Amino acid sequence: MPDGLQGRKNVPLAGVRVLDFGQIYQGPYATLLMAKAGADVVKVEPLDGEPMRNRARASKGAGMPIAILNSNKRGLTLNLKSDAGRALLKDLVRHADILLENFTPDVMTRLGVGWEVLHEINPRLIYASGSGYGLSGPDRDAMAMDLTIQATSGMMSVTGFPDGPPMKCGAAVVDFLSGIHLYAAVMTALYERSVTGKGRLVEVSMQEAAVPAFASNFGMMYETDGGVPPRTANRHGGLSVCPYNVYEARDGHIAINCVKEAHWRGLLKIMGREDLADDPRFVSNKTRVANMAETDALIEAWSRTLDRHVIVERARAHRLPVAAVRDLVEVSNDAHMHQRGMLEWIDHPLHGRIVVPTSPLRFHGADRVETVPSPDVGQHTSEVLHDWLGLDADAVADLRRQGAV
Repeated sequence: MPDGLQGRKNVPLAGVRVLDFGQIYQGPYATLLMAKAGADVVKVEPLDGEPMRNRARASKGAGMPIAILNSNKRGLTLNLKSDAGRALLKDLVRHADILLENFTPDVMTRLGVGWEVLHEINPRLIYASGSGYGLSGPDRDAMAMDLTIQATSGMMSVTGFPDGPPMKCGAAVVDFLSGIHLYAAVMTALYERSVTGKGRLVEVSMQEAAVPAFASNFGMMYETDGGVPPRTANRHGGLSVCPYNVYEARDGHIAINCVKEAHWRGLLKIMGREDLADDPRFVSNKTRVANMAETDALIEAWSRTLDRHVIVERARAHRLPVAAVRDLVEVSNDAHMHQRGMLEWIDHPLHGRIVVPTSPLRFHGADRVETVPSPDVGQHTSEVLHDWLGLDADAVADLRRQGAV
């Protein structure tokens, strides 16, 4: 077991064994959540590592996703293109609770170790599949990446400035959104198994995870007038809330969202413009929307005169939804998240002293799971095969000679 889990029994997923064939972001994030909840997650990679390892070879910084998404896991190599490797997987599956992969559909089936075969070996196994478009349907075999799903889900159509092209979100939002759904699917099946004793195949499509976030926000516009939602930059997507924008400050930018009239009155107070409370241009959200450009100009004329921290301090004193737009360095040093344990400084064997996000899931009353650095390719192969299958050093050496691990 990873050092951070040894002796830890008071954690939600203690004793749960996971074979993690996840790659890039989606699958590894789902299994990171499991690992941080106490599961024994074994990251299974081909002999030369998963695709993200190739990016890491380009530069040290490109290896950070591997370091961040694979904390608290053990590393095992497995060559599924060899008979010995496939046989070894079948042995491991007999002792596994969960197998997760996010290959393109039918990769595991073509290798002879798909759901039907593994379910026959271990009826209690929960087999989780993440894919771009799902395991069925006319688009199932289409290649999918975060960028292309942002495009096809509709997300990009509403992202960007009105007079510019569609834009992607800077973060890989779909990979992580679908990874969260994959975790949820596995946990739902794990609960079902606790009742029925039977495992199940569960799947999550990246496209299907992304569409509700888009359609739920913008569907009202189609329902109302049949129109296509416009790109509104940092303004409200439906152009029905004002102020709702990102404004220039003296040392950067701030985001302001006045959902209630009390928020607007509070904003006028910290701006020193309470004289505008009864101004017909700004007296209600409806009139501010009608005078959106003038409202935004009023706010930015004020915000440009102050540093972000001053604006935020004044806003928080009046409980206003205002936040500074922060960069990676600022976020990495966020005292609040460090205090809560969402961010931790660790010593990584490849990257040195780095800060990593842990898990946003909080299990009150459970033991704290310390962060253990991500493994190198196959780092724990011998250890895992001994712990799961009882194989000694000679047996593992023989598997290496066969090209299985």
